Amino acid sequence: MDVLQKLYEMTAFGSLIENPGSLLMLAIGAILLYLGIRKQYEPLLLVPIAFGVILANLPGGGMGVVPGEFIQLEGLKQAASPDMNLMELEMEHRYMNLFEIAHEYGIMNFLYYMLIKTGLLPPIIFMGVGALTDFGPMLRNLRLSFFGAAAQLGIFTVLLIAILVGFTPKEAASLAIIGGADGPTAIYTTIKLAPHLLGPIAIAAYSYMALVPVIIPLVVKLTCSPKELKINMKQMDKLYPPKHQIKNLRAVKIAFPIVLGIVISFFVPSAVPLLGMLLFGNLIKEIGANTLRLSEAASGPIMNTATIFLGLTVGATMTSDVFLDPKTIGIIVGGFFAFAISVFGGIAAVKVFNLFTKKKINPLIGATGLSAVPMASRVANEIALKYDSNNHVLQYCMSSNISGVIGSAVAAGVLISFLS
Repeated sequence: MDVLQKLYEMTAFGSLIENPGSLLMLAIGAILLYLGIRKQYEPLLLVPIAFGVILANLPGGGMGVVPGEFIQLEGLKQAASPDMNLMELEMEHRYMNLFEIAHEYGIMNFLYYMLIKTGLLPPIIFMGVGALTDFGPMLRNLRLSFFGAAAQLGIFTVLLIAILVGFTPKEAASLAIIGGADGPTAIYTTIKLAPHLLGPIAIAAYSYMALVPVIIPLVVKLTCSPKELKINMKQMDKLYPPKHQIKNLRAVKIAFPIVLGIVISFFVPSAVPLLGMLLFGNLIKEIGANTLRLSEAASGPIMNTATIFLGLTVGATMTSDVFLDPKTIGIIVGGFFAFAISVFGGIAAVKVFNLFTKKKINPLIGATGLSAVPMASRVANEIALKYDSNNHVLQYCMSSNISGVIGSAVAAGVLISFLS
């Protein structure tokens, strides 16, 4: 009997009986894997996240990320008393170092607290995004970049709603930033404002980014008419050609990240860690052959490695205890509305703009004012081609899409500045 008891204890059946919620989380992980592999919904993001969810919920595996209070220690420190003649002891919170975390809770917690909790990976990923981004479409169509700003409507709308339903201002801001459709920005903002919500917010942000091919068509179908979706941007350019042309685009593209970085540092300094790395990545791309190796490293091995570890560790935060919390459900629901309202905000801005101009703009341009580059633009272009096989709007959508990257990072900086 002792042998059988030991054999039973070696298995994970006991852990499964104690925590049946892990079966639900394994099913959710499997669904996310299906969406990433079969439906190809942003597999580079969704596959690592989904597998992280599965790893975290394997019974007895010990791969789930533990909450911050588990690594918190209590200690005593000496402090001067008010009369400056006596020393008194005060309680202070200390934390395990990384080696202690690895020994006590395993490799996944070591990676999470080293790479995510410190805020290291989001700026690194932004550097890679910058090295992959071409600001040319936005610079050639600056008026379209306004719709990237209008698409931040979802962030501030859900911020107010979340506060009204009981979230604290910091929690509400972390939830609302999901509307920017930018996983690294959502993670960075949450680390600064509401680190205890990092797991569910990161999962919601990246899941909705992966579901851009579902959410944008849904909102467009509900808010746009076929006539609006048939507006041909190239024909509009022929009828109403631009009055000004950029003569030396390469020089402008090199100067742009430098000038924008300086301007943002004065007005929204808290956005610099993200936008600064984005603009640096873009600068080394635009310089050309002299920095080609840096650009290829930033956009290739460095970014891919960061994405793998970010996906796995963020997925590993979604244990059954975290996911089945009512606040997590609120984050998932609120994140969807923030995302959808942001898409609607861009579309509404285009509709208003079209009331006052002869040169009409396809509302799909506004629908792409998110930070999900270039996926949102590709989805919008596919929708346009369904209504008119000659209506290629990709380059126009990229103008709004790229400005959405900047807009969401600036919005995050504003929230951090006001609420920190």
